[in-house]
Amino acid sequence: MTKINESLTYTGADVEAVYGLISDQAFRTESCEHQESSDIDVTVEPDGDGCTVSVSRTQAAAMPEFVKKITGSTVKVKQTEKWSGPDAHGTRTADVKVSIVGQPAEMVGVASLTKSSSGTVFEVKGDAKVSIPLLGRKIEPEVAKAIVSSLKEEVAFGMTKL
Repeated sequence: MTKINESLTYTGADVEAVYGLISDQAFRTESCEHQESSDIDVTVEPDGDGCTVSVSRTQAAAMPEFVKKITGSTVKVKQTEKWSGPDAHGTRTADVKVSIVGQPAEMVGVASLTKSSSGTVFEVKGDAKVSIPLLGRKIEPEVAKAIVSSLKEEVAFGMTKL
């Protein structure tokens, strides 16, 4: 298992503005297109003061060659985020799961949007796990890197929209 602990800032944006962006079906679709994904399917289902965001997409396998031998040159990724309503401090949290469809690889964790002096901090903490004997531990850091890279691209793209 490889730990993911990434913290990014939406500078100058409040939590509800960021939540509004990342829970917007059109933005999430556009973000996938911006990252050159295909076969994109985004759904956002309201759930009380929160929502469930589901993103399915096919993307280039940004992995070393030894991993591409297993996955092929593209991977189908399914991502689910179950966002809560804001707590007393305005923080929102989500249970997050990212799976590579047809492969024994996933990341399970928690995301949060928290107010900071410079804007909103978007933090993701989780565990990337690849259930392949012997090779899994070598592949997990690559899966974690790919998830973090996609997250950074989405935040940078999101900043252009806020």
